[in-house]
Amino acid sequence: MKKSCLRPWSRLALAALAPALLLASGCSQGESDAPAEETSIETDATAPEGGEAPADVTPADEAAPADEAPADREDASPDYSLPENWAYLETDVTDRSADVFFICPTVYGGSEDASNMSLDDEETKESFLGATNMEKGIYDGDARFFAPYYRQIGLSIYELPEEEREPYLDIALADVEDAFEYYWENINEGQPLILAGFSQGADLCIRLIKDCFDQEMADQLIACYAIGWRVTDEDLADSPFLRMAAEETDTGVVISFNSEAESITDSLTIPAGVKTHAINPLNWKTDGTPADKSLNLGACFTDYSGAVETEIPALTGAYIDETRGALKVPDVSPEDYPAGLSIFTDGIYHLYDYQFFYRNLQENVQARTAAWLSARG
Repeated sequence: MKKSCLRPWSRLALAALAPALLLASGCSQGESDAPAEETSIETDATAPEGGEAPADVTPADEAAPADEAPADREDASPDYSLPENWAYLETDVTDRSADVFFICPTVYGGSEDASNMSLDDEETKESFLGATNMEKGIYDGDARFFAPYYRQIGLSIYELPEEEREPYLDIALADVEDAFEYYWENINEGQPLILAGFSQGADLCIRLIKDCFDQEMADQLIACYAIGWRVTDEDLADSPFLRMAAEETDTGVVISFNSEAESITDSLTIPAGVKTHAINPLNWKTDGTPADKSLNLGACFTDYSGAVETEIPALTGAYIDETRGALKVPDVSPEDYPAGLSIFTDGIYHLYDYQFFYRNLQENVQARTAAWLSARG
């Protein structure tokens, strides 16, 4: 593992942060066939069954100043040789074609005392496991699955200016890098790799590649699914191992998109004036070619066990806005799929990024894995 992974906590990253909350099973139902349950925003204060974002999320002005190391910095780093520090550690699984290293999205709301999730917080770790299960079925069809617990930043930190989030993000990234180093040196043993994460997890995927990847890792990478986070030209310039997907089955590439209504011109994930790279998960084009909703194999809304509670084929089509790089989603409405958080305006479908395109992503993981294996005989 490259020692450059171990970076000073005060170093600022070039890219900004996307919000990172995962909704649980379903969304509000309007006139469409959307799931009947209300949107559930997962934080340490919400149960898997649903509910609204907690009222006691720490306001931005209560978080630690950026020029001070957060109190969480004093916590001991997790020891990833211990199984209890992994949500999934499938070392006993054999005869799989690949490995998945998955970075969970935000499930922690943050508090005045702790802006990063504590690994002693068993209630939040249950939500962490549940949120991981909700996406696991996309990636693990023919793969061992590995997902470390880590001291992710809380939702409250996303209320801070971008540069002030960095000390807290450095804590989260240090854990992810330590977990990946342990996995790589003790478990991988030459297995092809799928790197995956949503929202905060997607951001950390990109940072992990920037900081830690070398040629050997890049050669073993089937793909990185960094969904719900932007990837800019500046990001790509930072690492020779960051390369965007250009088609359906290219390998060693990053798959990324951010879903929004046609009317949206500014968001926390893609601020006005910023352009992200993206690929359309319905037609696997990187330009503005529209994909009809008939290409949507199934939007899936899963529960905390990972079971699909509601599946809606042909829910929506999509096309890439060539100015913003956003994935425009024209066939659903904000009334049926509300933003769900104050940090988003309605019409930003961040919470539904992977759910709207679940079956297409699932199929694509298998296609890229097959392509990687075929190219290597």
